[in-house]
Amino acid sequence: MSDIPLHLVPVRSREAKDFVRTWHRHHPPPAGQIFAVGAADERGTLRAVAIVGRPVARHLDDGAPSN
Repeated sequence: MSDIPLHLVPVRSREAKDFVRTWHRHHPPPAGQIFAVGAADERGTLRAVAIVGRPVARHLDDGAPSN
């Protein structure tokens, strides 16, 4: 594990999807999203991305936040 400190950064939709395309070629980027947030090192290099979206299956989307 690395001792490099990371900090949260805002990430645009296109940048988040490009990150997934580059680092997770076995998974396609999600079709839609609500927002994305990234973790960057002290030089600003993006190290991780979290993409938050709605459920893919419509019957699972009851409009309420999940716990």
